[in-house]
Amino acid sequence: MKKSLILALVCSCTTLVNAQTNKAKAPLPAKAYQAVNKTVSVYTTAQNTDYRITKTATLTFKQFGQPLETDVCIFVDPSKTFQSVLGIGGALTDASAETFYKLPKAKQDEILNAYYNKKTGIGYTLGRTNIQSCDFSSDTYSYVADGDKTLKTFNIDHDRKYRIPFIKQVIAATGGNLTLFATPWSPPAFMKTNDDMLHGGKLKPEYDQAWANFYVKFIKAYEKEGIPIWGLSVQNEPMANQKWESCIYSAEDERDFVKNYLGPTLHKSGLADKKLIIWDHNRDLMYQRASTVLEDPEAAKYVWGTGFHWYMHDDFENVKRVHEAFPAKNLLFTEGCSDTFDASKINDWKYGELYGKSMVNDFNNGVVGWTDWNVLLDENGGPNHVGNFCFAPIHANVKTGELTYMNSFYYIGHFSKFVRPGAKRIIASSNRDELMTTAFVNSDNKLVVIVLNLTNEKVPYHLWIKGMAANTTSLPHSITTLIVQ
Repeated sequence: MKKSLILALVCSCTTLVNAQTNKAKAPLPAKAYQAVNKTVSVYTTAQNTDYRITKTATLTFKQFGQPLETDVCIFVDPSKTFQSVLGIGGALTDASAETFYKLPKAKQDEILNAYYNKKTGIGYTLGRTNIQSCDFSSDTYSYVADGDKTLKTFNIDHDRKYRIPFIKQVIAATGGNLTLFATPWSPPAFMKTNDDMLHGGKLKPEYDQAWANFYVKFIKAYEKEGIPIWGLSVQNEPMANQKWESCIYSAEDERDFVKNYLGPTLHKSGLADKKLIIWDHNRDLMYQRASTVLEDPEAAKYVWGTGFHWYMHDDFENVKRVHEAFPAKNLLFTEGCSDTFDASKINDWKYGELYGKSMVNDFNNGVVGWTDWNVLLDENGGPNHVGNFCFAPIHANVKTGELTYMNSFYYIGHFSKFVRPGAKRIIASSNRDELMTTAFVNSDNKLVVIVLNLTNEKVPYHLWIKGMAANTTSLPHSITTLIVQ
């Protein structure tokens, strides 16, 4: 046999062996999700019905191959997973705490159960609280005496009347599973350029270190009270000059304060595990703010993620842009409330839908958690020391003890009750503008699919998973959670 032919045969055999070896080493595809023999429990909240997170149907799957373009479908793909969920909840402010303790014990218990019991309530696990006073406090107050740069007079006695005991009861109601972060609205007046906790102003450079020390004092004081602080944001709404407690930081100011003072101070104080959140303001400027801080590696190393509110515009694409640019950092919705308080509008359906639309879009764009504003307010949308009254999911008449549950309570509950901490978002895709959707898989492998209908139309659709489909109908102005198990 010619030498060239022998070489050709050897090369051919070697190539075949290598191909077989490579094929054997190639990763096997993930086992396809099987919807066969699974059922779907359907929970609905809908306008012009009595449905309020009400179980309305149990569905089964049938074979359903290639959908036609005339078929309305929600396509779910459990094999594609994204961010893990931290939690969903609301703010535990002075106003919420004060209102809570003006109610009879039975009503207090009802509120705790409604929000924090994961079986009979909506299972909140996330909370936010204020460092010093905010607009939703009955007064303006500081934890230190005027001019005390050394913070020797620091104490949290003010909070012991209402807020500390309230937060402790909430922690107990969650079984000790509350993830709580804290936010300052303003440094003490003497540390600011306007000598006022209200009306904006900026932190004076000579107080950078004292103010960084202040966060440490707060965290350690609260933890001494038995209230663990998971994280903190640098400043509430740092671009807003408000008539209430406020303080202005440019993006560069915030970056440098985190890099040179707050980050190092937390680490030196044994608090390196506390999650530090930047921005904590609206979606409109969030890319500019996040990029300014996170493109500086010395600042970014201290930052857990970017927080944001909803008050200016939807701007959901800006959330996505930050997630695309900085995928290693987290996104957290840190505050939203629906409107200036007006008792005549308390049952308007639009307020629940505002929450549903935001939550679907924010989760689809990468957020790991979602935090409402005050969990509880009184019959006037307060208390509030500057008259900045607003809505909350539950309002309490402190004179009669009557509780009013807004539609927002149920819309948030369609997420918080069923999407549990540790869940991973998965693909959910709608082929009709009339239906919005997002989906998750919990740690117990139950799929949670949320479908939002903001229209006046009843929309029949197929829940389609890997060639199987379950048929159901989305009611007008409704939100539905479908549990596949």
